[in-house]
Amino acid sequence: MIAPRWRLFPKYATLIIALVAGVLLASGAVSLYFSWRETQAHLVALQAEKAQGAATRIEQYILDIAHQLGWAAFPRMDMAGDPLEQRRIDYLKLLRQVPAITELVWIGPDGRERLRVSRLAMDALNAATDLSKEPAYVTAKAGKTYFGPVQFRKGTEPYMAIARPAGGDGGVTVADVNLKFVWDVVSRIKIGVAGLAYVVDANGTLIAHPDISLVLKKTDLKALPQVAAIGKPDETPNTMARDPQGNEVFAANARIPALDWTVFVESPRAEAFAPLYASIIRIALLLVAGLLAAVVASFFLARTLVQPIRALQAGAARIGAGELDQRIEVRSGDELEALAEQFNKMGDDLKASYAGLEHKVEERTSALTDALEQQTATAEILQVISSSVADTRPVFDKILDSCERLFDGLHMGISLVGGDGAVHLVAQHGPAPNREAFERTFPVPLSLESGTGSAILTRQVMHYPDVEHGPDVPAYVQRSSKPVNTKAVILAPLLWEGRGIGAIFVGRGVAGPFSEKDIALLKTFADQAVI
Repeated sequence: MIAPRWRLFPKYATLIIALVAGVLLASGAVSLYFSWRETQAHLVALQAEKAQGAATRIEQYILDIAHQLGWAAFPRMDMAGDPLEQRRIDYLKLLRQVPAITELVWIGPDGRERLRVSRLAMDALNAATDLSKEPAYVTAKAGKTYFGPVQFRKGTEPYMAIARPAGGDGGVTVADVNLKFVWDVVSRIKIGVAGLAYVVDANGTLIAHPDISLVLKKTDLKALPQVAAIGKPDETPNTMARDPQGNEVFAANARIPALDWTVFVESPRAEAFAPLYASIIRIALLLVAGLLAAVVASFFLARTLVQPIRALQAGAARIGAGELDQRIEVRSGDELEALAEQFNKMGDDLKASYAGLEHKVEERTSALTDALEQQTATAEILQVISSSVADTRPVFDKILDSCERLFDGLHMGISLVGGDGAVHLVAQHGPAPNREAFERTFPVPLSLESGTGSAILTRQVMHYPDVEHGPDVPAYVQRSSKPVNTKAVILAPLLWEGRGIGAIFVGRGVAGPFSEKDIALLKTFADQAVI
């Protein structure tokens, strides 16, 4: 059943539309891909920079407060007055100097509360509350600065405790610090329209966020993948994360090692990729316009091609019917006109072909006869091989006899590498004179100085079209050719498992190159001799 043929218009329309659509889609896809990569890399770098900046400011803020506690920890030089009253005055100065500190407590060397100065409550003296087991006292007593966990006083603003040794008396100063400044820092970070920053502690609890109500609710963010990944040994940057509402966001974070806090900066994925969505719409519009242009172009292209092609079709039919004098006239000035000229030339060539057909048949018959002779010789050699398993002489004689007949050879022979490492003549054939003198030239060393040695060592056919005057003809080849009067020599190596074990050679009485067919046939005889 013959498949239905397409007409020109749908064929070219489909091809052009597919080509235009493919180019536009490929170009748009590549552009979108690199835009997506660049947008993501830029946004992540910006968020990481802002997160690190916020983390540095927050850490510096807390460390500055701890540093401010230091001057109140040193013992005063004028100890004439009441030491407790002097420390209370120092604490009042510190409250005035550092507004973020809301309360200061002095714990004596015995671990009991000796003084409490507060903005939110009455001052207390010698309350004697035992605080010796508190982490703030234990850590500061060991000579280290203590940074306590974030706590929410009466369910409102977040606070944290900072403790330092209180000087030479061995006591400890504990400051209750309002973390509103941290909220100010994260509130000022803006990325786009909906981007924001927030801070969580080591437990994943929100301690600073632009929406202060979330902080007051002690929102736990451990369920967010970017927060859950904090502190894991295999932690990797998690640029694709989710906000508490489940929306996909880009996220970057920076740790505050001294406080064990983490600053996060996030930006909604939809906002970040908004320019890409606009690009997709532009590409879609461009694709529609390109497809419309492709449809119009294919219509005119098919119409332009129809008339010349119809003329070519009619002319080809007449030429196929035997009207070889038929001429196809096409004046399109393009490849179709060149095709018409080729049809016309084809008609002329067919006429010439018919005139010389008999000569070509004779040449073909001659070539087939040569091929048949070669196949017959090959078959005869294989037959001798099968009947002379233990005796190589009949096989070598049959091969050389075939060489004489098929190559029109004057002298041919087979040589093998002996156990002494030299090359020995094992068989020769042909009407060449003085074959005994040629035989006396053997054995010869296995070297590149002889044609036989060159063929064996290089495992390649050595071809000398003119032994007497040709270039690069080894002296041994010239010397050994004189007794048998050969003017052109070809040698093929006998290869066994990739190793040269001998060579077969054919010499002619007339100088001239052997054909590629002769070289291939001699290689076949060499393979049969190896068998």
